[in-house]
Amino acid sequence: MDWCSGLLPQQMRPMNSDKNNASEDAAAQDEQARKPGTQRQNDNQAGKDKKPDNASDNNKDDQDDGENTRKRPGKKPLIILGIVVAVMVVVALVWWFMTRNQVTTDDAFTEGDAVTIAPKVSGYVTDLAVKDNQPVKKGQLLVKIDPRDAVAERDRAQAQLGMAQSQLHQAEVQLALAKVQYPAQLAQAKAQQARAEANLVNAQADYKRQRGVDPRATTQRNIDAANAQLRTANAELENAKAQVQVAAQVQLQIRQAEANVEAARQQVAQANAQLETANLNLSYTEVRAPFDGYVTKRNVQLGTLVQAGSSLFSLVSRDIWVTANFKESQLERMNPGDKVMVTVDAYPDMELHGHVDSIQQGSGSRFSAFPSENATGNYVKIVQRVPVKIVIDSGLNPDLPLPLGLSVEPKVTVE
Repeated sequence: MDWCSGLLPQQMRPMNSDKNNASEDAAAQDEQARKPGTQRQNDNQAGKDKKPDNASDNNKDDQDDGENTRKRPGKKPLIILGIVVAVMVVVALVWWFMTRNQVTTDDAFTEGDAVTIAPKVSGYVTDLAVKDNQPVKKGQLLVKIDPRDAVAERDRAQAQLGMAQSQLHQAEVQLALAKVQYPAQLAQAKAQQARAEANLVNAQADYKRQRGVDPRATTQRNIDAANAQLRTANAELENAKAQVQVAAQVQLQIRQAEANVEAARQQVAQANAQLETANLNLSYTEVRAPFDGYVTKRNVQLGTLVQAGSSLFSLVSRDIWVTANFKESQLERMNPGDKVMVTVDAYPDMELHGHVDSIQQGSGSRFSAFPSENATGNYVKIVQRVPVKIVIDSGLNPDLPLPLGLSVEPKVTVE
């Protein structure tokens, strides 16, 4: 009966042929899901009961129509895709609007003052008052060096100062004495000159008297004595005149005494300077902190023999700023005073606020140890970076100090 129905025209088929075809399609799908062995058995059975070509063609067309109906995409995915694209565009516009005046870089680090602490005198360390990474205050004692040599130098300088002061006092006394003594000596010399002149006049009178009398009334002895007395009076007068000339240099003698006083004063000043030097050397045996900060890189122990100028440790200041290396293309609108927000990689919850302090007048490569020589060889243009100093105004936590060299990310709001 089935075979006969296949020979009839398509218009003369029964009305329930579509239902039969649908049931046959479902049966075929069930057979495909079975095991390979069963499928082969069904295929063999189907080969025995093979239908005519027209019926199989109709069944294949119906199957293709059903598959096309199931694979056809709807409008819902396109709507979802359009919404996603619109949301992304809106987010991109909002992000651009909020960040259009912001310049940022991840090539930024914390900086601060770091000095090397070194002694100015040599000696053994007798007291070590700090530990690694310890906070210290300005003027706090850090290291003490054996002071006995410096104390001996100070005592010797004090003794030399006392000797110089005594010599100064002696010179001052001599000056006061000279101001009285030398004028008196001048007066005495003048008096002796007057006496010598009187003696000379008397001797001349005796000599004339002896020469004017009758030789028989005097003796040769009296004449010789008068002659000797005259010559003696002349000699005494010349001596008196010479003494007056010497004594007349009163001002020069007083100035000499004043010069001695001035020399003694300079010796006192020199002794004072030596004493101050000795006191300074004694103070250098105590190494103190020059400012508030933290002790780092300590390489000294108790009892170490240190030399003048040798490194003991480093002292890091508590004043921290940020050095950000911005690209040269990011400096177009950046100016000192622009507000900056800084985030720290080590403390994600910390937010620092500051401002641009200054822009270095030169790129980082220009001041490097080996600057580039672009006039030689092949040239490849690269973007240069310029260090920008950012001063922190607020946000620092005293309980969380920022070490030097931490990575930060500044965001500069430019005008």
